[in-house]
Amino acid sequence: MSLQKLSLDEACNILLKQNLLREIIQNKSAQKHDDLTHENDQTWSIDASDFSAHSKPYSHITYDSRDIKPNTLLFIKGNFKPEYLKDADKNGLNAYVAQDCYAEYTNAVGLIVTDVHKAMSLLSAAFFNNPQEKLTTIGITGTKGKTTTAYFTHAILNAHSNGKAALFSSVDNCLDGKTYVESDLTTPESLDAFRMMSQAVENGMKYLVMEVSSQAYKVNRVYGLHFNVAAFLNISPDHISPIEHPTFEDYLYCKRQIVKNTDALVLNADCAHADLLLQDAKQNGVKVTTFSRIHKEELDGNTCNCTECSDYSDIHPYENSEKYPELVLPRYVAIPELQESQESDESQGLPSSQEHCIAILEGEANEYVNQDMPNYSAIDKFNLKIAGDFNYENATAAIAIANALSINENTDQKALHAIENVQISGRMEVFKDTKSNTVAIVDYAHNYISTKSVVDFVYDKYGNNDLRITLVTGSTGDKAVDRRKEIVQAAQDRINQFVFTQEDTNVEDEMDICKYMQSCVTNPNVESRIIINRAEAIEYSVEEARKDARENNRLNIILAIGKGDERWIKVHNKHVPYEGDSFIIKRLFS
Repeated sequence: MSLQKLSLDEACNILLKQNLLREIIQNKSAQKHDDLTHENDQTWSIDASDFSAHSKPYSHITYDSRDIKPNTLLFIKGNFKPEYLKDADKNGLNAYVAQDCYAEYTNAVGLIVTDVHKAMSLLSAAFFNNPQEKLTTIGITGTKGKTTTAYFTHAILNAHSNGKAALFSSVDNCLDGKTYVESDLTTPESLDAFRMMSQAVENGMKYLVMEVSSQAYKVNRVYGLHFNVAAFLNISPDHISPIEHPTFEDYLYCKRQIVKNTDALVLNADCAHADLLLQDAKQNGVKVTTFSRIHKEELDGNTCNCTECSDYSDIHPYENSEKYPELVLPRYVAIPELQESQESDESQGLPSSQEHCIAILEGEANEYVNQDMPNYSAIDKFNLKIAGDFNYENATAAIAIANALSINENTDQKALHAIENVQISGRMEVFKDTKSNTVAIVDYAHNYISTKSVVDFVYDKYGNNDLRITLVTGSTGDKAVDRRKEIVQAAQDRINQFVFTQEDTNVEDEMDICKYMQSCVTNPNVESRIIINRAEAIEYSVEEARKDARENNRLNIILAIGKGDERWIKVHNKHVPYEGDSFIIKRLFS
């Protein structure tokens, strides 16, 4: 791994340039000279040369006091307790970066800063020799769709570069273009991110696709990181809680920071507050490309069977439209097309259904102002393996991102089609029961917009006649408390039964969360029950669905949302092993 010679000298220079350094403090008993610059036997200075070994490079950096090795630079953040430094000097602590002085507990040099998170991001980048400068970086944000868009984009770039694209996502991280390791955070801590970037560079990666959460900007995990291309997919209220964002305004403001930290922006023209995002882009000189999706109800006859049509010259999706009176018309447009399913649903005892492919059109680029109606031409048609109409937008965003990187139908048409093979475990996974007319769908949906989208998909695919839907759900503890009511509101008028269960409750009482969600059910026609054990909740739902399917001769749908393919449940800050929603359903349906 390529490391720069980050020393006290270099660290001080970086922090001073960013106005982050307050002072450097060290006990004089730990120094090799008798320079008296402060009382109480401590040296206070902003000049690194006042301290011993100021030019010696650090060998290791960490934010975990249990990970101290000889010649370590430690970042002290969060709920740190001074007693964690008990054996630090003995283990090799050379210096620490913190917002408070810990000279009472260690003889190491203390770099006292105004913001330790900003300092950690900048110094980590320097320690790992600024790997971001050796990668083409793509950042993707939004309330919904970040992961799927990241996977679509990664697939295109990996195909284009012959496997030289890295990925940071809320599901997996990939540092070599082929090996996927489960991740812990949507956006890693800055130190971990730059360490992984360095490893990716060493592995020969040329691209990096990463999800960027609102919290990443809120707590400065991506401070100083500038993207080549950023995508803003959508925005709706989420993550509103005392420990996340106090208001929606704060949530949106944090997400908007990606606009001023990119060279080019790919923006959903249907995104709420798109006009504000365009103002941000113009203010910061950022080039904008927009995209959108035509909904089936908007087609008005302007579509055709994708197996027969290849000419889209007569399609004008926004002709006579006032949909974007103040915005640029979308440059990239996804149009859904109907084709008969390749699967035999009837042989499974299910009603005949149709799958969708999409045609993605490209129009002329108009920036910031609504000009004349652009002429659209087809890029190509794409058959997606991942379910859900909302994924048409994500696929179109990925195509637009690729074009911003000069990867398009003219330069690498084959790479664009890599999106067709994308499947993400735990994201819109559809399972069919072999013993009854029952379907189960596993998804990570965990807020209003994602829950609504999953239910929309069910009605779109299976219709709304003689259908029984059971929603197995819970909600996370200690944060985003508004989600609990919103999940219920998104579904209660269109489903038959809620089964409330545990879901990463952390230190909150799981029964309290479930009882509150149950109290939010106001539709008297909807059944609800609480089964805390998540595996038992799914098992109960399958048993009841099979029973109803046989007795009433109708299709039953089970929606298990919130956990995706995760095989753990977070309780008291620990990951407790869990079989996993999709694995339970596979076991029961086999």
